This record gives sequence, structure tokens and C-alpha cells, in this order.
Amino acid sequence: MSIAENLQPARARRDYSLTGVSSREAVENGLAAAEWYHTDISRKEMKALMQRSDQPAIRDTAIWLGTMVLAAAGAIAFWGTWWCVPFFLVYGVLYGSASDSRWHECGHGTAFKTRWMNDVVYQIASFMLMRNPVTWRWSHARHHTDTIIVGRDAEIAVMRPPDLLKTALMFTGLLDFRYSLPTLVRQATVGLDADEKSYVPEMEVAKVKTAARWHVAIYVATIALALATGSFLPLMLIGLPRLYGSWHMVLTGLLQHLGLADNVTDHRLNTRTVYMNRASRFIYWNMNYHVEHHMFPMVPYHALPRLHEMIKHDLPVPNPSMWHAYKELWPVLKKQLRYEDHYLRRDLPPTARPYRGEYHDFELAAAE
Repeated sequence: MSIAENLQPARARRDYSLTGVSSREAVENGLAAAEWYHTDISRKEMKALMQRSDQPAIRDTAIWLGTMVLAAAGAIAFWGTWWCVPFFLVYGVLYGSASDSRWHECGHGTAFKTRWMNDVVYQIASFMLMRNPVTWRWSHARHHTDTIIVGRDAEIAVMRPPDLLKTALMFTGLLDFRYSLPTLVRQATVGLDADEKSYVPEMEVAKVKTAARWHVAIYVATIALALATGSFLPLMLIGLPRLYGSWHMVLTGLLQHLGLADNVTDHRLNTRTVYMNRASRFIYWNMNYHVEHHMFPMVPYHALPRLHEMIKHDLPVPNPSMWHAYKELWPVLKKQLRYEDHYLRRDLPPTARPYRGEYHDFELAAAE
């Protein structure tokens, strides 16, 4: 394993807005909607992997929502005592973290074979996450088209140089109340901002406002119920779980791309696969196989372990655990505070094809 730096000519710092100089440079340099590297896999094998089925998602969704109902019932029954805490811990993770992977897979339309099932779960999960289901559908499409391309990707979680305090606050969910909730209010009243207009089609604007107004209305009704009953309980069940239950989503989600290369067209350079325990894989819906997912986003979550076994000969060796991944990542983040072009370059196995379009013809040198 080696850590490398991109030795680029002196230039302005990265502009992460979607309408600024980095966005224009990405288009000029052919990074926008570029052709990405894919591991070779036969058409027959890919067709089998892409086969959709309702059964796995119905089973997992029943477990997810059923466990949430039981946890909520326990929390309500023991409200006012310390016994409610473990029930809220379970409820919060399923509400504020597991909803992210359900939102993601149903947004791709791959979780269920039946379209309306994908749509229903997508809408529910979007509400739990304080995400407008319209804008985020288009945002995520851009994320897959221009993955970690500065000025194009609207879903870069941590920018360079990294703000470590802000990154730590992500685990608390506070930033969602600072940014996500006001964004919904703005979308419900004013509409889209400049960045959103760059990826949301004009014909979708009315849908954006309608969805945001429904979300805001539910939150207003929840607050009204809490005031009317003189109890904080309604807010602990609707809204606040996004604050106290999002830590697992952040724990797993940061590992997707953090510390890896940006402005490249090979997902093996900018995306990370990490082996995780079965509980985390259920909450995360196998998104720990993230290189595989970005290479072949139409493969359902339940087929990703099979896809991994078929193409792992062409990928960097996965991190054996989340702990290992963060231990590897921490020195990279510290160095990025001084050198924002620094990143982790993971070695490929001898069976893999070389990285493609690496650093876009800039010279590579070993930093350590």
C-alpha cells in the first residue's frame, strides 16, 4: 500500500460550488459525464446479477420497519424512565441510519422488482432523512455520473482541506438540523438555489416545492402535537431520531470516498470497499461493497457480495474492518490539512488492470 500525492501546477483552491470555476474546468477537461473504467464481466453474468426480485427487499423491509415499530412501542411504554433509552437507541439507528441505505437503493430502483414498492420506501426514507425526494434523486444521479469530481458532484461529504470539527459533528446529526431542515423550508417557500438548479430539470421544480411542503407540514404537525400534549415524545419519534440515530450512517458513509482521489475516472481510485459485520451490513444494505456499486450501480444490493467475488481480482484489497479503514484514513486527513492535493492511493493486486486515467496525466510521486 502506498500513499501518493498529485503533483499539480499551482492553482486556486478547489471550488466545490456547482456553478464556479472548478465546475467549468471539469467540463473543459472532459471530467463531466466522462467514460468510467469498468472491470470486464460477461454480459451473461451481468444479466444474472442485475436480476431484480421483490422477495429480499420485502423481507428486509419488514424486518426494518417491524423492528422500528417494536422499538417505538417499548420507548413509549417506558417513556419517562431510563428503560426507554435502549429502545430509542435501536429506533434511532433504524430511523436515522438504516433509512439512508433504503433511500439509496430504492432511489436507484433496484431494491424491489416492483416499481411502486421502490417509490413508497424511497418516500418514507427521504422523509426520515430530511431529504427532498425530488432534488436528492437528481443529486444522486449526478453523484454517479461525476463521482467526486470537484464542482460537479453535489454529494461530496468532506471537502479539502478537511474541516475536522465539522466532520466530527456529522456523527451527532446536528448538521442536518443546521442545513437539511432549513433547506426544506427554503424549498417549500422560495424554491431551488443556484446549485440545485444546475442538476434539477426545470420541469421538476413544482414537484420539489410540493414534496418540501409535505415534509414541513408533517414536522409542524409533530411540533403542534408535542405542544398540545406537553410532551417531548412525539419529537423523539419523528424528527429528532435524525439527530440521535444518524451516527451509524456517518460511520459507514464517510468511508465511501473520504481520503481517496478526486477528479479521476476510475472508481478504484476514489471509492472504498470495506468488509463489515452482519449487523452493519443489514443497516447499510451491503453498500460497504462500494467500488462494486459505483462500477455497476444497477446491480441490486443483495447481489453485491456475488459481484464482489467475481471482480475482486481487479480491485484494491478491501479494508478488513471499519476500524482498519479509519486507522488508515486518519493520517491522510491530517496531511490534507496542509496539502489538500494529498490522498490515499491503494495498491492493486497483480491480477488487476492498471489504474486508468490516473491523475489526468499529472506526474505521480510517492509522498512517503
